[in-house]
Amino acid sequence: MASAASRKNDNEKTIARARNKLVREQALAAGLLGSVKDARLSGRVSANLIEAAKRRAHVASDTELLEIALSRLALEDDFGTKLVRRKGTIAPSVDLEF
Repeated sequence: MASAASRKNDNEKTIARARNKLVREQALAAGLLGSVKDARLSGRVSANLIEAAKRRAHVASDTELLEIALSRLALEDDFGTKLVRRKGTIAPSVDLEF
């Protein structure tokens, strides 16, 4: 019988992999990913940061981690910015009570 912690980790892994798959599919559809890899990215970051991000994303390779992270950033919507811009756009006279 699997422990509760093991089941939770398996569930998190399943969700992360499904999310990663969707991000990759969206990036591919947007023309951001494909068979051609014509750029190289290099930088110095904390090994702890990389390992924590890999654990969170449930990926093993640095390349996969970078593709997922960059795809998420490139595909990210600006919902928060749009929401804040709308502040005060609903007339005070509008009844929002249900």
